[in-house]
Amino acid sequence: MSVAARLRSALFGVLGLAVAAGGMTVGLPQKAEAAAPEACAALQAKYPALKGKTLVNAINPHTPGYETIDPNDPTKYIGFDIDLGEAIGECLGFKLTYKPVTFAALLTTLQAGQADIVISDIYATKERAKAADFITYLKVFDGVLVAKGNPKGINGINLSLCGAVAAENTGYVEVPLIQALEAECKAAGKPVPEIQLYDNNANCIQAILSGRADTYINDVNTVDGAVKAYPDKLEKATAVTLPYSVGIAVPRNNLEFRDAVMAALVEIQKTGLQAELMKKWNLPAEQLETPKLVLAD
Repeated sequence: MSVAARLRSALFGVLGLAVAAGGMTVGLPQKAEAAAPEACAALQAKYPALKGKTLVNAINPHTPGYETIDPNDPTKYIGFDIDLGEAIGECLGFKLTYKPVTFAALLTTLQAGQADIVISDIYATKERAKAADFITYLKVFDGVLVAKGNPKGINGINLSLCGAVAAENTGYVEVPLIQALEAECKAAGKPVPEIQLYDNNANCIQAILSGRADTYINDVNTVDGAVKAYPDKLEKATAVTLPYSVGIAVPRNNLEFRDAVMAALVEIQKTGLQAELMKKWNLPAEQLETPKLVLAD
């Protein structure tokens, strides 16, 4: 039995699931027949409209550990978010297919009705909640990626970024945080930071490797992965805690679906399955967060 199947058996009370280890065929989800435990059976009875449905999850598949293309099969996606989404679907009785888009297009794809849900390492903020309701599941820890030796002496989202070039993803929360330093840098008589925008993590990392950028500030697990991949060229200058959570985005006008997803996530956390999946994908245990709603004011 695969690792993912063994983990899911704790939640669904079966000895085997026809689900490959972390991944779902694009456009053709693999069949998973499982006897849901009592809590999930009750949720399926409470939200019968979801049972048997196939929903679309919009993802930006360029974040190793969370969601990325399976290197062994380009028709599949793997990662913590993929496994978690499948577990939610199995608990509520629906299946998932995937729509890969740029990060900046995740919420617009949801708003346009081209996706039903977004589980893609997206930080839940009040501003983003104007476009979707969020159900949180992880705390946010960011890492500060720099070239080996940290030649610019960058040590956080602070005045050490004055005059530095930061590579960031379009639409990421780090962009306005860096932009907010402009006034402080000017007041200190220092040049303002420059931001280069890219569509995915790989391009941001490549910007540092090629010398076009000095830093990339993003999820600490992504930064740690980059350092592991290029230990002679990159390092993590520091880690910072941001006042955000990672959330699942759902349409604002579908309260029943939002409530169902949150209830399933609560049950998944109760079984310890989320913690096991985090361990599987090397996410820090302390990153786990009890689900809460982040909504627009």
